[in-house]
Amino acid sequence: MCGIVGAVADRNVAPILLEGLQRLEYRGYDSAGIAVIPTGEARMDVRRKVGKVKELADDIRAKPVRGKIGIAHTRWATHGSPVERNAHPHSSNDRICLVHNGIIENFETLRDELTRDGYVFASETDSEVIAHLVDHYYAQGLGLLEAVRSALKRLEGAYALGVMAFDDPNRIVAARVGSPLVIGKGIGENFIASDVLALKAVTDRFIFLEEGDLVEITAEEISVWNLEDEFVIRSSVKVELGHDDLDKGNYRHHMQKEMFEQPSVLRRTLEGRIGRRKVLEQAFGVKARDVFDATKAVTIVACGTSYYAACIARYWMEELVGIPCQVEIASEFRYRKVAVMPGSLFVTISQSGETADTLAALRVAKTIGYMTTLTICNVPMSSCVRESDLALMIQAGTEVGVASTKAFTAQLVDLFLLTLLLGRRHGLDETTEASLVADLHGLESLVDVALGLDDRIAVLAEQFADRNHALFLGRGLMYPVALEGALKLKEISYIHAEGYPAGELKHGPLALVDEDMPVVAVAPNDELLEKLQSNLQEVRARGGKLFVFADQNSAFRDGPGTTVIRLPEVNTLLAPIVYVVPLQLLAYHVGVLKGTDVDQPRNLAKSVTVE
Repeated sequence: MCGIVGAVADRNVAPILLEGLQRLEYRGYDSAGIAVIPTGEARMDVRRKVGKVKELADDIRAKPVRGKIGIAHTRWATHGSPVERNAHPHSSNDRICLVHNGIIENFETLRDELTRDGYVFASETDSEVIAHLVDHYYAQGLGLLEAVRSALKRLEGAYALGVMAFDDPNRIVAARVGSPLVIGKGIGENFIASDVLALKAVTDRFIFLEEGDLVEITAEEISVWNLEDEFVIRSSVKVELGHDDLDKGNYRHHMQKEMFEQPSVLRRTLEGRIGRRKVLEQAFGVKARDVFDATKAVTIVACGTSYYAACIARYWMEELVGIPCQVEIASEFRYRKVAVMPGSLFVTISQSGETADTLAALRVAKTIGYMTTLTICNVPMSSCVRESDLALMIQAGTEVGVASTKAFTAQLVDLFLLTLLLGRRHGLDETTEASLVADLHGLESLVDVALGLDDRIAVLAEQFADRNHALFLGRGLMYPVALEGALKLKEISYIHAEGYPAGELKHGPLALVDEDMPVVAVAPNDELLEKLQSNLQEVRARGGKLFVFADQNSAFRDGPGTTVIRLPEVNTLLAPIVYVVPLQLLAYHVGVLKGTDVDQPRNLAKSVTVE
């Protein structure tokens, strides 16, 4: 949700911190700030700016800041509005300074206590409470490490922290509970960050902290203590990132680039996972065979776009496997009393692997009787991956755009592979599997054809840009696609949009249809096509303007009030992966026409790491 960077080095760390913030801006962009301890000066240099990291960078360019130790932060507001006084870093008595990602649930109690002790609060945030609490213990003569340790024992909630003290300018103390934090190892310099991406320019060696870890870094040493205050050794790993993860190349926006990367992403996602005729179950891990043999039911839990991927997978599971498949929104699952069927596989889907509700649901699942846990995730060393029994990497590469595109289609491919492997154990014959695997081999070219509609959809978007509402319709497998199309339009263009099962039109939504309400329908050539055509006639009878994304062989025709966009012929089971692509393009072009920030929509963040 927020992004943290910190560095202790034998050189000026300000450029390192700024570049790290720019790489973490997908995590939040309401405000940004930096704090360094300038060598030989009697003060901390703290700069905070509302808005994107560029505002902070411009300020530092005009008035440079230098120091060999520093922390920085880019914020997505949770407590307090996005104004400068609420921006990080937060200070206490000009001697303690910190950055925080997460939510402190008992901050009001601590705030009242600290106020009685004479502390004056300058912000509305829960984070400032931590700064004053650390200072409270630091003022009692404890060193920075022990002051932070004492403060942590008072906190309830989720946090990743980076803390430094003005009169101890050689160390940063950091900790994580429920929010991601990694340590970057250098030569004569060490770092902290919310994501390895932030430190790409300075190191490829990382320590992934465990839940509850407390760490002290200096330029030469890294020391870690676990939840029981025991000194521990955490091994480091080498992480290789692609050279163009953050480069837009010739594209105008990251979202546009990521949509057009989808053919290659699907190819990477399938590489090593399918042969000519079958799915290679070893890709799911050495324990996968025994797990899948014992699976009698599946529960899939996710949030947002990933939840819609799960909804599509439910149709696949029921048709090809024939076992119960329950799909849950993570934030609801974690607070329900769940009846677990024997032999149930628990599946989480998360692009980041740090989504707070999904991670919490995973932890609940491990305590209430689920047989095994599997995560489908895009970040190899994320919390979901490390805490699940099995993991399948999405292979989408870094997705910078807040609205997921390439990760969504890759998630669908991985869920289809899982479906085929489970189906193999429940009556799916070799011939059917081979046919579906052949269709997977052709998926890359079909998505490429769908992307070829870009110019036409850019023109089509002009009919949406001045509208306030839109309705997306689908049936069967296409209903979750309609939901995803509506979500994308909402996220990117700020137009209110709803996804509905077309058969429900007469049960309410038809009242909204008029000449000012564009209605989008996704209509592959499946067994529900005739019923969908009947539903759409009701829209035309009420004066609604129809935009139908249809199979090239379907009977839909352009006419008054009806625009048909032809898509390539595709196996109806895999149609969601192809049909969602033009809906992504539509949302993108409408957002561009409306002048919104399509990469970083207002009020949203890429990785939602708090509840």
